[in-house]
Amino acid sequence: MSPVEIGIVGIVLLLVLFLLRMHIAFAMAFVGMLGFCYITSWSTGTAMLAREFMGQFYNYSLCAITMFVLMGSFAFIAGIGERLYEGAYKIVGDLKGGLGIATIIGCACFAAICGSTNATAATMGRIALPEMKKYNYNETLATGVVASGGTLGILIPPSTVFIVYGFLTEQSIGKLFVAGIIPGLILALLFSLTIYVICRIYPNMGPAGERINWKEKLKAFIYVTDAVFLFLLVIGGMFLGWFSPVESAGIGAVATIVLGLLHRKITWSRFVFFIKDGLRTATMIICLITGATVFGRFMAVTTIPFIIADWVEALPFSATTISVIIVIIFILGGCFIDAMALITLLVPVLYPVIIHLGLDPIWFGVIVVLVAQLGVITPPVGSNVYVVKGISPQTPLEQIFKGVYPFMLALLITTFLVIVFPQLALFLLNYAKF
Repeated sequence: MSPVEIGIVGIVLLLVLFLLRMHIAFAMAFVGMLGFCYITSWSTGTAMLAREFMGQFYNYSLCAITMFVLMGSFAFIAGIGERLYEGAYKIVGDLKGGLGIATIIGCACFAAICGSTNATAATMGRIALPEMKKYNYNETLATGVVASGGTLGILIPPSTVFIVYGFLTEQSIGKLFVAGIIPGLILALLFSLTIYVICRIYPNMGPAGERINWKEKLKAFIYVTDAVFLFLLVIGGMFLGWFSPVESAGIGAVATIVLGLLHRKITWSRFVFFIKDGLRTATMIICLITGATVFGRFMAVTTIPFIIADWVEALPFSATTISVIIVIIFILGGCFIDAMALITLLVPVLYPVIIHLGLDPIWFGVIVVLVAQLGVITPPVGSNVYVVKGISPQTPLEQIFKGVYPFMLALLITTFLVIVFPQLALFLLNYAKF
């Protein structure tokens, strides 16, 4: 068989292993090593596997993943999410749909110190769902708000998905973080607008909360100071060139612990539990990166990515049209494969296409993350939906999926805007000191 035929067989085998529920990281590493060995030699393939596994786990740059994951864990036990929601609730909670909008604001602010979509959905869900139930919010809307708002965790920096994309494509993680700020704010605004429109049309779906005077509203801004401080410290430090991504992650994690101690929220038992949980999550992500790298080596020797790039470049379509086609591929894949796994699988194949088309790789990274957000709320995989189901077990799964549909439209609109107006992602890079 030719290398291309071997590559096609490898892709089919990989999909079969996915269906058999083999862990995605190990499936990619297994198929990548077998294919690489078949095309080159057994000794070359096993040496490549050992080199990649050891190389990734010794890679200094990947420390940022561990530190940002731990930062999110510490933010949870420090009670920062609770304070964010309390502040947002006092500011907008007396509007129709105000509790939903407060949840989106809380998700956006917590995303700025977390970097994980599931962690954002879980944290805000535990706080917001009981409050929305208390004020007779429609259950479909309430669960849809939490599941969708949680997706902001991988767009608003810091983001573990941006780190993975940056590592796979050798792009600046700092630039990717900065590029996600404006699209993240636009998406949060569109999510809030979606809630407002729904509650204007159907007032009973999101009744107003208690009326709060303006003096109390102004005082409520103090509740978001922790999150603002951490965001300015971590992202502002990178933007101004004071810290590298790894240094920012470490500083952010330590600062979050200090805030938790000041608020007297951190106990030794909770600290140890979340350290273990954070390290488990970070190890899983690094294993995914390693498996994807091994599979990417196999794809490289089959020359499939370069053949696809040449074929796409020859198509009589504009770069924008091809970008839309790539987005559709990611959306369809996200319906069946976890978002992180989808990125590690498709980016090594499709990235050469973007480079051949002369498109900006940082801009493409934002597009990839936006589409990955769709993946975490679309059936049947939709991991955020299952997180919310775990928090609200009495809510039927199909009801939660129904609740996220209006927010999918907001995600698609944001993706379209960033495709048509790339400067939405690239504008702040003109002022960043990298």
